[in-house]
Formats: sequence, structure tokens, C-alpha cells
Amino acid sequence: MGRRPARCYRYWSGKPYPKSRYNRGVPDPKLKIYDGGRKKADADAFPAIVHLVCLEKQNITSEALEAGRIACNKNMIKWVGKDAFHFRVRTHPWHTIRINKMLSCAGADRLQQGMRHAFGKPYGKTARVYIGKILFSIRTTDKLQTKAAEALKRAMNKFPGRQKVVVSQKWGFTSLLKTEYVKLKKAGKIIPDGANVKVLNEHGPIKRLFPGLDI
Repeated sequence: MGRRPARCYRYWSGKPYPKSRYNRGVPDPKLKIYDGGRKKADADAFPAIVHLVCLEKQNITSEALEAGRIACNKNMIKWVGKDAFHFRVRTHPWHTIRINKMLSCAGADRLQQGMRHAFGKPYGKTARVYIGKILFSIRTTDKLQTKAAEALKRAMNKFPGRQKVVVSQKWGFTSLLKTEYVKLKKAGKIIPDGANVKVLNEHGPIKRLFPGLDI
């Protein structure tokens, strides 16, 4: 029995249905890898970032997310190399979709009539996304920004509905604008924290706030 098309599960219906002790026997999502490229690069390495943003309230299956991830990752490796970018999936498929399995062979109508409002068995997992939700992000150098946007456009072909590629003004995966980041970096208020950074506040030891002061 083949997989049902995306249109059967595209729109939200009813309450969310996560995997739990009441909902057992749920198959694992196809999406297992959420990061690609140079994952351990610090925030200074990749200042530019490009997002793939969803423009519809819908479900996206884990199969579609995995297909988009593969397309995006392969194109970036082919064009710029595996050490020139950091790719990240920004949504998680946790909502369980159901199917009321029925016979579909010849003459099955005599054997099985089906049942209205049948509560099906777990069939797969989808991500419930809303308007403005970021699906994929790629941080890279300023020169390779156009390549990242093109890779996300290739991934966009794997999804139902409408999406848009957006170039952000933020510095990498941080929450700081590029101008703010440069100012804080010069002031010595940036602490590296993996792909992100921490910003020093005005609290703490006086020696840290005024390095040249002898106490």
C-alpha cells in the first residue's frame, strides 16, 4: 500500500495529537538529522543568514522535510563545500497523523464497506507550521549568501503550500542585528557560546566591568 498524497493531511484539523503513553505505536519520523555543514563554527565565522519561511498554516510531513533537507544540503556541498556553511532545520515533526486502513484490491467493495468517522491508527508524523514559521536556515559568509538562497529555493520545491526565501539582517543564529553585533564586539561584551553568543550585562564583578581599574 503506497503512501497517501500530501493533500490528505495538508490542513490542520482538530487538536494536536502527539506521541504519548495514550498514543502508542507511532512510527519514527523520517527526519533524523537537524544540522548540516560546519556545525561547530563559532558565530564570527558566518555573519550572513538566509531563512526559508512558511506563508501558510498547514502540516508538513517528516518525509517532505527530509526531502527538503537533502536537497538543500547536497546543493550547498556541491556549490560551496561542506565547511562554508551551517544548515539547520528549524521545525520538528511531532504531530501524529492517522489512517483508516482499508482494502484497495479488486473486488474489495464486497469485503469492506468502511465506517464513517473511523478513528484510524498512527500513520506518520507531521510538523504543524503557521504563517511566518521558519522551516530552514543557512548561515554562511556574505559572499555565499546568494548560493544559500538558491539552495533554499531548491528545497522549497519539496513542500506543499507557499514559502518564501528571506535574507535576515541578524548576525548568524544570534538575535542581534549586524550593526549591534559589531558595536558589542568592539566593546568586549560578546561571549562566544557555540553557534550563538551571550551578551554581558551591567551586573557582575567590578574588575570585569572596568578591566583597567586597580582595586
